[in-house]
Amino acid sequence: MVIVLALLVVILMVVVAIQYRAYRARSANLVQIHNRLQEIIAGRTSEKLLIFTDDRALIPVLIEINHLLEHNQQTVAEFLKMEQSMRKMISNISHDLKTPLTVVLGYIETINLDPNMDLEERKVLLSKVHAKANEVLDLIRQFFDLARLESGDKLIPLSRIHMNDICGKNMLNFYDTLTVKGFEVAIEIPDKPLLAWGNEEALDRVLNNLISNAIGHGGEGMAVGLTLRGDDEFVYVDVWDRGKGIDELHQDRVFERMYTLEDSRNKSYQGSGLGLTITKRLVEAQEGTIHIHSKPYEKTVFTVRLKRIAFAA
Repeated sequence: MVIVLALLVVILMVVVAIQYRAYRARSANLVQIHNRLQEIIAGRTSEKLLIFTDDRALIPVLIEINHLLEHNQQTVAEFLKMEQSMRKMISNISHDLKTPLTVVLGYIETINLDPNMDLEERKVLLSKVHAKANEVLDLIRQFFDLARLESGDKLIPLSRIHMNDICGKNMLNFYDTLTVKGFEVAIEIPDKPLLAWGNEEALDRVLNNLISNAIGHGGEGMAVGLTLRGDDEFVYVDVWDRGKGIDELHQDRVFERMYTLEDSRNKSYQGSGLGLTITKRLVEAQEGTIHIHSKPYEKTVFTVRLKRIAFAA
């Protein structure tokens, strides 16, 4: 009996010793984790928490901490990117508002300095003032629309829409202008009805923006087209041109706020850098996607994809 009790005591002491050792090891690991986290947070680095341990209870905790650190680092990176974008946007807003307002003030000053100005000349200057004022107003509307879209204040109710009619209507709005200017116009809309989940007003604006963009930036190719197609799940709208296109390095950035190619800021075509950003937000609000594929002077295609709805005859 004494021997049995002695063995039990020995076993208990061994167990206690093992637990104490495990406790000491875990405490040391926790101290190390605490110190490393402080260093990573204080240094704002992109490091991960690398702790070597055979403690099975700590391993999943370390994995989740690293996931949290990674998420935090992504959030910080996105914030910095947004901050940089906002600074650039404010700079561009200042530039884009200042230019037409300076012109307006110049025209008004010219009118005021010459009270005996010919009536016809005065009318021409006033029409230019009116055009520039509308340009400023349109730019302010775009800023406002983008702010509402990004804040979620602009409601875009979704319903079943007839893609054939919407695509045809929007392309025909530009048809006369394009043919008068000598553009080749290609419209490919199938006879079979294609229905999608979206918003007609939002899609009208998307297509208007894309077609205007194709004319403005791809006009050198003298060809603009629209193709409507679909598969079992989605409906696709391709708006294309054969102009100078967009270099592969820039293709991922064309939907960024205020991003404009350097040669887009010229007298023949000047954009605010918001058109494609608004277009992307409107497509996403319809649970769709938009992407670009471009080969300069061959074909530049913007493709909008929306969820398809089966047609019930």
